[in-house]
Formats: sequence, structure tokens, C-alpha cells
Amino acid sequence: MEKKQDMLPKGVLHAMLGGKKFSLQRYEPGGDVGYFVQHYWVVRWDLRGQAPYSQTVLAHPNVNLVFEEGATGIFGVALSTSSHLLAGQGHVFGVKFKPGGFYPFWQKPVSQLYGTVTTLEEVFQVETAPLEAEMLAMPEDAQMVRRIEAFLGERLPERDPNVKRVSELVGLIQADRTVLKVEDASRLSGMSIRTMQRLFDRYVGVSPKSVIQRYRLHEAAQMIDQGAVSDWLDLSIALGYYDHSHFIRDFRAIVGVSPQEYRQTQTL
Repeated sequence: MEKKQDMLPKGVLHAMLGGKKFSLQRYEPGGDVGYFVQHYWVVRWDLRGQAPYSQTVLAHPNVNLVFEEGATGIFGVALSTSSHLLAGQGHVFGVKFKPGGFYPFWQKPVSQLYGTVTTLEEVFQVETAPLEAEMLAMPEDAQMVRRIEAFLGERLPERDPNVKRVSELVGLIQADRTVLKVEDASRLSGMSIRTMQRLFDRYVGVSPKSVIQRYRLHEAAQMIDQGAVSDWLDLSIALGYYDHSHFIRDFRAIVGVSPQEYRQTQTL
């Protein structure tokens, strides 16, 4: 079982503080499951004797299967940010599907899951409660990984070439800071805008424009968290924005506050 780097990933807002409250481990999928799954993740926390902690996440364009006591389900891409209250001691296990990787299991436009949660019964025709109890009773990450790999391995759909196509395009958008518009992604991929929009609706669950915004703002939040921003105009340019006001507008629309307000909460 190969473990990914365990630093908090982009999208975890105020990650420097969050890293003191909980741990995150990620594990690579094996075999044929890896065609559909990006990685497995485990969050653990022990806040006994401390105040509860609310962690906010700026969503990635991925569907997640999450095992959490009393809240297990399949989570579509969140609307913008989502907050998770950590209290006492506990852990959560998740399966992060590749962008497009959940569609072959679901066989419906993934946009139908946008901002919603669905059950294991609906997708996999298994009872949620017994599997949740079995998974969360396992003391070791490796045991949970093996169990879910077996679960998914028994239910693997046929490989859909669009999964690879969409996942690679989302990866290009994530890596290239100059991609700020759907036209930029279309130029990179050689795919027409209309084709891209249809594929993203069916396979990813959100529009190409939404994916582009999220990844650029992931980088912005990470740089602010790391104290690497001395000038907002420089940050805008570093992320490929030609219009400083456009960057501020995007940040506020998705994160909920301006970049300056976000930085100020670091010291609260």
C-alpha cells in the first residue's frame, strides 16, 4: 500500500492551523481500481479536552465516498466551500474518485449529484449501516484500504475511455496557471467548448469554468496560508490573472470573503 505525501493538500483552507488539529493520510489505489479512483484518504483527530474545530474545504471537482459515523454517503462536488466540525476523537475514511471516475458506477450525469449526498443503497445496492460499522471498526488504515478495494473490485464497471480523457484534461487545467477561461482549456485539449461542457456535465459534475476557478483559487489560498503573498497584484499575475479585480471577484465568489479578509483570519 503506497502512501502519498501526507501534507495537507490544496483546498484545505487555513491549512497551517488545520494541520495542528487533525492528520490526513492518503493512499494510492491498486490494480484496476486505480483507473477510477484517485486515492483513498483518512482523517484522524483527537481533540479531547479541547474546543471543537471547524475545518473549511474548497472543494475539488471529485466525487467522494465517505465513511463517517452516522454520515456515510456518496458526496457530489460541493457548491463552493464546505465546513466539517471535528469534536472529541474520531476518524473518517474516504474514496476520492478521479474527475469522471464515478460516472461508470453511477451511469447518470454526475451533475445530478452536485451539492448533494446519495446513499450506498442507491449506487451499490448494499446497506450502508453494516458496511459503515465494519469499516470504522478497523483500527488500521491498511485494513480499511484492503476492504474498500475488495468492495470496489467486485463492482468494477467496464473501462470508459472518457474517464481517462476527462481526468487528463482536469489535470492539465490544474497544472497550467494560464488556463483562466474555457477557451484556454479548449485550445489546450483540442476539444470544442460545447463538447467539453457536455463531458464535464456528464462525467465531472460541474462546468469547465467552475473547475478552472477552483484550481486557481486553491493556489491563491495556499500561498496566503504560507505567508507567501506580499502584494495582491503580484499574486494575481502569478496565477495568470490579467485583471486584479477579476481575481478578487472570483476569490470572494467561491471562498466567501476577499483575499485580504481571508489573510486576516489567519491571525484570529
